[in-house]
Amino acid sequence: MIKRAQLLVGLRSAAEPTRLRLLTLCAAGELTVSELTQILGQSQPRVSRHLKLLTDAGLLERFREGSWTFYRLAADGEGAELARHLISFLNTDIEFRRDRDRFANVKRSRAKVAANYFRQNAAEWETLRSLHVAETDVEAAMLTLALKGLPKGHRRNLLDIGTGTGRILEVFSPHFEHTLGIDLSREMLAIARARLEKVNLDHCQVRQADMYQIPLMDRSFDLVTIHQVLHYADRPADAIREAARVLRPEGRLVIVDFAPHGHEALRKAHAHRRLGFSNNEIQAWLKAAGLKPSLQKSLPGKPLTVALWRAVAKSGAEANEGRAA
Repeated sequence: MIKRAQLLVGLRSAAEPTRLRLLTLCAAGELTVSELTQILGQSQPRVSRHLKLLTDAGLLERFREGSWTFYRLAADGEGAELARHLISFLNTDIEFRRDRDRFANVKRSRAKVAANYFRQNAAEWETLRSLHVAETDVEAAMLTLALKGLPKGHRRNLLDIGTGTGRILEVFSPHFEHTLGIDLSREMLAIARARLEKVNLDHCQVRQADMYQIPLMDRSFDLVTIHQVLHYADRPADAIREAARVLRPEGRLVIVDFAPHGHEALRKAHAHRRLGFSNNEIQAWLKAAGLKPSLQKSLPGKPLTVALWRAVAKSGAEANEGRAA
């Protein structure tokens, strides 16, 4: 239930055409001020003023990473509830549909930048990953988080999202009956196939697929890994939610990425969308996806610190209780 005071504040802040457009756009994904300026065709100072009013009213939330500031629909609170109600009335308006088309162009541009980067750097991928802690240390930590206490009966299928060169499949191959890696980059998949064939890992496969729409059945994997992928994603929470969908009851998700940092050069030089993730942010996404965060580990490095998170899917009984509630 939205209290009267919040309702009045929220309605006053949203009662302007541009601000309604901003609400609708931020409901579709995280956007920077420059991206919103591009979509709306308005000046940056004007867009920034509108964003401040919506944020102050609790309808949007902002977070800063280096020189970039991102905006997204508020996740919690009365303002978030009001924002969702307002958006439900706006989706059929022709101007909002045009904005969404422009947003789609922005996303295609992001994807093109990332795809070009992976295409150009596929052969040097392992070297590029050496910006942080030694990969052998990261892999050992992943194995410990994933396998410690995991019964043999829960070591059938592994899915590696954004598999790149297939290295994680190789690392986990002795512990699982079948492993599958997915990636959008054909160049990466070609390297992964060659790598797996070279070491005769017949039970390891790769295929081209989108991490936001994985063409696999619900509850079909005992372990899902997302290794150094989320900082390229424009919708990391959605990627986690899709990973959770394919986890079997009591299956595990292991995420590896960077802790928050300020190395802006990685945006341009290596197409990083995000400059790391905080523990609170990842845990909130895990919980929103219906998972139970269980362990977190940090591996300090120079210049970057690698963080690992583990979450467990609910048991069948817990899932049923949640649906009943």
